[in-house]
Amino acid sequence: MTLGHRSQPRCRAKAVAKAQESRNTGLVVLAVTTIIALTLWSFSAQARNAPESFADLAEKLLPSVVNISASQRGTGSGGRAEDQQEGPAPGQDFEEFFKDFFERRGRPPERRRGGSQGSGFIISEEGFIVTNHHVIEGADDVSVRLHDGVTLKAEVVGSDEKTDLALLKVDPPKDIVAVGWGDSDETRIGDWVVAIGNPFGLGGTVTAGIVSARQRDINAGPYDDFIQTDAAINRGNSGGPMFNLDGDVIGVNTAIFSPSGGSVGIGFAIPSTLARNIVSQLREFKEVKRGWLGVHIQTVTDELAEGLRLKDSKGALVASVTEGGPAEEAGILQGDVILKFDGRVVPDMRKLPRMVAETPIGESVDVVVWRRGEEKVVKVDLGRLQDEPQVAAVPQNPTPDDVTGEVSDLGLALGQITPELRQQFELDDKTNGVVITDVEQDSTAAEKGLRPGDVIVEVDQEEVGNPAEVQQRVEKAKEEGYRVVTLLVYRQGDFQWVAVRLKKDG
Repeated sequence: MTLGHRSQPRCRAKAVAKAQESRNTGLVVLAVTTIIALTLWSFSAQARNAPESFADLAEKLLPSVVNISASQRGTGSGGRAEDQQEGPAPGQDFEEFFKDFFERRGRPPERRRGGSQGSGFIISEEGFIVTNHHVIEGADDVSVRLHDGVTLKAEVVGSDEKTDLALLKVDPPKDIVAVGWGDSDETRIGDWVVAIGNPFGLGGTVTAGIVSARQRDINAGPYDDFIQTDAAINRGNSGGPMFNLDGDVIGVNTAIFSPSGGSVGIGFAIPSTLARNIVSQLREFKEVKRGWLGVHIQTVTDELAEGLRLKDSKGALVASVTEGGPAEEAGILQGDVILKFDGRVVPDMRKLPRMVAETPIGESVDVVVWRRGEEKVVKVDLGRLQDEPQVAAVPQNPTPDDVTGEVSDLGLALGQITPELRQQFELDDKTNGVVITDVEQDSTAAEKGLRPGDVIVEVDQEEVGNPAEVQQRVEKAKEEGYRVVTLLVYRQGDFQWVAVRLKKDG
């Protein structure tokens, strides 16, 4: 009996150990199975994002892409024709290339017969076709060749130089296939894209790549917001579509950077969110009607933010207000920082022009500005942007006082504007403030580019009329513990805000 009682616990212990081992084995199998499943799901997801072939997509989209030929019979501007170089010359840097690329239209007219080759895409069965402005700029005749080889004469419905977009119209002899717009705002860096165009006049050519960057500013115009891609884009691709994998147009190919003239994997496309709005206006009005605020703006640097008592370097600083414009009538002031426009945050200066331009003319919008240490809301009725709006309100005349002096904290020698100084620095009768007569070498003012003849109109958003008032504003800033003052400087017809760091005592 005693032996029997001793053997029973040992048997039970073995059974428990065996069961535990079985459970552990089951957990291991389950873990391995889970890992395999997750790995297969990952491979499956990757396979969906990177298809083995673009053949089906290309077959579907090719009929909607056209080749465009534009020719000039006599005097032409030359424009940015696609048969000209689309890359910088050897030794020409990136910035110089784009400056030349987007300013060719400013060259004097040439007596020649020329032409250009580009691309476009059909957006309506009625025969509306989108391309680049520079493809058809200055052309007397424009023709479109469809994918099946049929060539049609095209009418230029409208063209917009600022965004480099144009809308054409043809009378199709049969049914044509149109493509739809996609939402470029949903496009992410790394997404696959397909470009179709007419490189080097070869005809419909398909290339693929990824989105390399978004919101690129290449100094092409006031509304730069390009999508950058490594899909091969060459001369003749301009005006062609950039598609996502759903076959929707998310961009209009417009420029490349290339030392050799061929593709090096740096191409730029106008995003569809911008292009769609412009094309819609060209179709309805044959021109683009943009909203107009009536201000000249500049970037809020870290130093300017400190001088303006802003926590962050964001928004758009108003350098000048157009006389009689919507901003002046609404009460926006020189020196205000625009933080929000129509409920949207203005993250930096270059975003504001597009926000304003896309807002309907005559619409009343709330503009949040930062003014002398606090936020204010101003309601503005937008006007219409004209090609050459008048600029610049001139500050009121201060009381003349023939005073000169130095402000050592700024490294500046200053003078009250007298007839002699007006003549010396070629200042017109409407210019008022305090003129800089000398700039100390190695000072912050010198580093900021201030020079004799510049006129200080305001210090920390307070008007100044003589050197003593400048000194008073500087002393006030020091007493309040600030290290930077902001100067509103007038130079040869333009206003600019400059943040100058004060010298340290001792």
